[in-house]
Amino acid sequence: MEPTAYVGVQEIKPLQQLLDKVAEHKGCGTSGGSGKSSCGSSAGPADMSPEVWEKVKNHPCYSEEAHHHYARMHVAVAPACNIQCNYCNRKYDCANESRPGVVSEKLTPEQASKKVLAVASAIPQMTVLGIAGPGDPLANPEKTFKTFELISKTAPDIKLCLSTNGLTLPDHVETIKSFNVDHVTITINMVDPEVGQHIYPWIYYRNKRWKGIDAARILSERQLLGLEMLTEAGILCKVNSVMIPGINDQHLVEVNRAVKSRGAFLHNIMPLISAPEHGTVFGLNGQRGPSAQELKALQDACEGEMNMMRHCRQCRADAVGLLGEDRSAEFTTEKIDAMAVEYDATTRQAYQELVEEQRQAKVAAKQAELAGLAGAESDIKLLIAVATKGEGKVNEHFGHASEFQVYELSTAGAKFVGHRRVDLYCQGGYGEEDTLPTVIRAINDCHAVFVAKIGGCPRDELKAAGIEPVDRYAYEFIEQSAIAYFRDYLAQVASGEIVHQPRGDADIRQGAYIAAA
Repeated sequence: MEPTAYVGVQEIKPLQQLLDKVAEHKGCGTSGGSGKSSCGSSAGPADMSPEVWEKVKNHPCYSEEAHHHYARMHVAVAPACNIQCNYCNRKYDCANESRPGVVSEKLTPEQASKKVLAVASAIPQMTVLGIAGPGDPLANPEKTFKTFELISKTAPDIKLCLSTNGLTLPDHVETIKSFNVDHVTITINMVDPEVGQHIYPWIYYRNKRWKGIDAARILSERQLLGLEMLTEAGILCKVNSVMIPGINDQHLVEVNRAVKSRGAFLHNIMPLISAPEHGTVFGLNGQRGPSAQELKALQDACEGEMNMMRHCRQCRADAVGLLGEDRSAEFTTEKIDAMAVEYDATTRQAYQELVEEQRQAKVAAKQAELAGLAGAESDIKLLIAVATKGEGKVNEHFGHASEFQVYELSTAGAKFVGHRRVDLYCQGGYGEEDTLPTVIRAINDCHAVFVAKIGGCPRDELKAAGIEPVDRYAYEFIEQSAIAYFRDYLAQVASGEIVHQPRGDADIRQGAYIAAA
């Protein structure tokens, strides 16, 4: 039997075809002496320089469009942390739960290097290696930079990035630059120490524990200095901020302006995860997280100032795979030790070229459908939820969805605005009726849910809740389908067949599982 290699979820390519692609693309790694890849799409967005486009076009965290196609992995080599956050508890772990700071096993740099090679060989669309904890990478600089050193030698085609609280960032900018780390994420929750004292009980800086306003002031100054230094060094910076209602929710507009003025490329405002079972200070004292509409309103308010990231999954510190999925259980140390790893950068490049062809087909389909909206005039905006496994397609069964991607539809087209993580409705082949109301509440602000397939019971319950189940676009591109749906929706409104009604708010499901237990 001929072996197969998988390109995306639905499309299966014989391995020989993949190898033929390798032959076609021999020598495509560089062009004109620039050292940049000449493969794939070279034309980036009109508001982005070619240099920046090269850095983000296949980085799933820095490009919303790329996250449908490319995967990332985190390696847990940095256990120590030099600050305490009221929303963090790194002692808790559930293998089926997604939350920053959570890991199932910590790794040495050598173990991490071997794991990266194993994952990159098994998941050729994995383009990014990040270090995000479970503590702070720059509170563990020796382990962090040793890992980067090993990876840069054995897998130089993989992008390197790290996430940090920023306290010691200014001390390491030159080292970060020396390893060609092009992407750094800084968590900045405040620029006012009066606000910060309610988020950070203490920091440990220069051999001393600082508390209260003094701690928050030192942290903020170091974060902003580090951001400025990274920008000056030509390193792309993403800023993460946790939205904490009643504490920093209004203040984050000021944070947004501050980080934009210092050159941040992207701002990611995330909802607080504060479930009591996680054992955090905020979780135990009853601090609530934002609702879906509260989060979207804040993101919308900040969007006029700079690019907003809305596709963050608040990943585990050992996450593997596409955003929204986690395959880390496939790559435990025990399993990797039993693997025969053969890293083939050329085949990886050819595989990614096939992915890029799919990506370009999706973009072309969207543009063709968008032409049908040209000249349409309407103030109507609505949200839809989409069940997807990736590839930018409607390709997931309603009952198998662990999250729904949410798009806002208007005469401007289809705009990705977030995701809603949910508990699986279908477990062991049967619908879990107690779960269905929680799924509905998670997408209650949506007019429709796009699915590849759906059973009769959830279909009826969704209709009763005012959410239209749509399966006529199964396995089609999401944005193309969404625009077609919206065009039909406007026509029905214009004819009087339906009356447009705004939807209510929705829950952000804290602690929802990412896989069946």
